[in-house]
Amino acid sequence: MAQEVIAGLSSRPKYCSPKYLYDQKGSELFEKICELPEYYPTRTEEAILRQAMPEIAELAGKDATLVELGSGASRKVRLLLESLSVRCYLGVDISRDFLVSSTRRLAADYPWLEVHAACADFTRGVALPEGISPKRLVTFFPGSSIGNFTPEAAERFLISLRRCLPTGSGLLVGVDLLKDHAILESAYNDADGITAEFNLNLLDRLRKELGFDIEREGFSHRAFFNERQSRIEMHLDSRDFQVLSLNTKSIRFRKGESIHTENSYKYSIPGFQRLAGRAGFSSRRVWFDDDGLFSIHYLISSSR
Repeated sequence: MAQEVIAGLSSRPKYCSPKYLYDQKGSELFEKICELPEYYPTRTEEAILRQAMPEIAELAGKDATLVELGSGASRKVRLLLESLSVRCYLGVDISRDFLVSSTRRLAADYPWLEVHAACADFTRGVALPEGISPKRLVTFFPGSSIGNFTPEAAERFLISLRRCLPTGSGLLVGVDLLKDHAILESAYNDADGITAEFNLNLLDRLRKELGFDIEREGFSHRAFFNERQSRIEMHLDSRDFQVLSLNTKSIRFRKGESIHTENSYKYSIPGFQRLAGRAGFSSRRVWFDDDGLFSIHYLISSSR
């Protein structure tokens, strides 16, 4: 983490991987974001899942093994567990404490379900732990987390995922859609400031876990839609000139210079289907809401 953060903050422009937004507090703040009136993706995706569940169950088949990437609080996956014929569940997340607590709750709530947890950075590839059957595998990647990758990186990620899955495995993935810019920007600049707190919490984490000489008071949250790149960008802007240090490393910030902390790319349905096709997945079914805010795709992996 220290190596990646220092490399990112030493670059021009400065950046930090969004995966480091998700420590215990960051994960809890994100769950609060999902409840905000401005943040449409969670409630829209859940509504689509409920409506599409009979078709999803038919596609997944019986006695499936369900792998959830970026499981978080494992809220949406409960809809699948209660409707699909799932015998085994594997939650994969980078935030260990949050993962352990959420999978323990699942194991208690579904005593018939075989529950596993893997603390891992799935952006570097996915490998199934021992004891997880590769037969009838369905991978669940909700929340439009695929949008945190650049399109090129998303394609590479899907290729790496396909290579570790048996041919014919299902991938159920949530994808946020292009829409009115005001709706997009409001979702990342909520009136209660929870998204700003989520972004600024990264600085608290760098200070506590790495000993970085950095304070949140020196930065402000900024999020906007970059139309040319078709993405929401999230930044932490330096309020003034400052020099931050970690051990012997010093990093200078100009006034107004930012740390680029997250992207969230927005797609058209055909655009995402083409990307998935290049990565070796075929589109079996796509569902979306009446307002065209969000989509859920069921993809099938081809031969490796």
